[in-house]
Amino acid sequence: MPASLDHIHPGTPMGANLVAGGATFRCWAPQAKAVYIIGDFNQRVRNDASLLTRDEFGHWRGFIPGVQDRQRYLFYVVGEGGEGPKRDPYARELETPFPSDCIVRKTDFPWHKTGFVTPPFDDLVLYQLHVGTFFTPNLPRKGGTFLDVARKVPYLARLGVTALQLMPIQEFQTSFSLGYNGTDYFSPEMDFAVADADLPPYVAEVNRLLEAKGLRRYRTEKLRGEMNQLKALVDLCHVHGLAVILDVVYNHAGGDFGDQSLYFFDRQSPAGGQRNSLYFTDKGHAGGLVFDFSKPEVRDFLIQNAKFFLDEYRVDGFRYDQVSVIDHDGAPHGWGFCQDLTATLHAHRPAALNHAEYWDVNPYVVKEPPDGAGFDTTLTDGLRIAIRDVIGNASSPDERPLNMTGLGRSLWPEGFREEWRFVQGPENHDIVYRDREPRIARLGDPANPRSWFARSRARVATGLSLTAPGIPMLFMGQEFLEDKQWADDFVSHRDLLLYWAGLEQGDKQMLDHVRFTRDLLRLRHRSAGLHGRGFRVVHAHDQNRVLAFHRWVEGEGHDVIVVAHLAPFNRFGYRIGFPNGGAWREVFNSDVYENWLNPGVVGNGGLVVADPQPLHEFGYSASLVLPANSLLVFAG
Repeated sequence: MPASLDHIHPGTPMGANLVAGGATFRCWAPQAKAVYIIGDFNQRVRNDASLLTRDEFGHWRGFIPGVQDRQRYLFYVVGEGGEGPKRDPYARELETPFPSDCIVRKTDFPWHKTGFVTPPFDDLVLYQLHVGTFFTPNLPRKGGTFLDVARKVPYLARLGVTALQLMPIQEFQTSFSLGYNGTDYFSPEMDFAVADADLPPYVAEVNRLLEAKGLRRYRTEKLRGEMNQLKALVDLCHVHGLAVILDVVYNHAGGDFGDQSLYFFDRQSPAGGQRNSLYFTDKGHAGGLVFDFSKPEVRDFLIQNAKFFLDEYRVDGFRYDQVSVIDHDGAPHGWGFCQDLTATLHAHRPAALNHAEYWDVNPYVVKEPPDGAGFDTTLTDGLRIAIRDVIGNASSPDERPLNMTGLGRSLWPEGFREEWRFVQGPENHDIVYRDREPRIARLGDPANPRSWFARSRARVATGLSLTAPGIPMLFMGQEFLEDKQWADDFVSHRDLLLYWAGLEQGDKQMLDHVRFTRDLLRLRHRSAGLHGRGFRVVHAHDQNRVLAFHRWVEGEGHDVIVVAHLAPFNRFGYRIGFPNGGAWREVFNSDVYENWLNPGVVGNGGLVVADPQPLHEFGYSASLVLPANSLLVFAG
């Protein structure tokens, strides 16, 4: 007789799930002739007792008694095109080294009760990082891990960002990767885990972080395996007030798939073409295959994956890679899948962020169905392009005009009603990847990315992002003036790793830039005007290299004037229109952070007075001192 159907019902979850006395197993293989479950619990024997039963929907399921936590297993699939073992597409964890077996896992974890809630979207400041290269204290033996990131959580919390956006962490088949070639969607990347033998010092380190917060320690056995180490990272982020956003790839999977992956899972003949691959169409993207959004089971697989990370890992939302590929290459079903995905997750976890990457920028991606796709936010590139244009041109030795007018137009992209609907920043993983565009410090002075020119222009670039409308995003290292491009291959490009040693050794220029970023983020968080929907460009002058814009809370005030100046010399008596007369506090001056505390700071002494001289469509204006390469913020 086939495996028992005890504990099997229409709602039996996919994959391997421990229940009283054993575990249930379920997979989708509609064209398979037979599916067995083999593992440590049955000596990997294929017989009647390990044979699963097919239902009318093409799901094979059964209950195996005696299965225990951390036992290994695989499905063994017999199909028209052959037979052999297959990894569970829903496996929570995989055995090392890859490729290997799936591991049955309990879902328990000693979460700390912190009262953490996902920040409102207009309070988000994203910090994008790549786990394998962010902090790598164990090279050359091993790249970065989830627990290495955890060690930097207090630093990131002090910086003032509110959410870590991790580049994809689902299992990929190569030894290093950006993460966009994943194949095992429910299992965290095993190379991002610390091996059992190496755990004790890590456990001691993270427990010190918990003790500093007055919280109970982790036991070493609870941090074994990549699954619980990722949970520990999320837990520690929440302990320190940080949200966690996962970058997920629902447009395509793979590059390399491997015979045991979800590719041709029911083992149909590849002679029939890629459309026989079960989960995919014959359309390729980024070396992999686009998901087949016409199939309810594929749509459900991806939606259940998102719900899984929200529930089991308690993450705070997602950044969805290349939704434009879902829409275009997944047509005519991709847009409907996006609507199903966002509607399900909004009902399931209303506070979670659903953030789309869509090129070219499409405001309909953040509109509500039936017209829109229902995402909360989307990436935009206008401000990034404009910032990089003016910073790059400012680095030329002549006094050419800068496109400050275009920079002003880019501050609020067309088609968006709310200021928090779009995410922007001058750097990201794609732009500053090796052999692409330079990082901001080097763009500001290609000859010397540590010169005053580079440092001051980098402050303006980051400052514009942190005071402009939209959700700002920093890329790892931007806050400490990192001037190198980056690479996921930490073996061949070790020279491109972040320069943490500079911070640790007290590099003053780096520390000053961290202070600049931290202080401006503090201002952003406490200034209602910098969160408000009210916005207009006050003044843009290309020849003078000046841009001023006004931000406020509609119906309340909290007016803020931001002035960016990219000439390499100081300007005196430069008049800017102000919305109200009287005293305006100079609440931020980037020139203060040049050789902190700058003994030769140029500015307005902390205060200006707007008198009744109409200018820039305001009834008042003030005469300002504009430091060279600076960003000033005034509050009424």
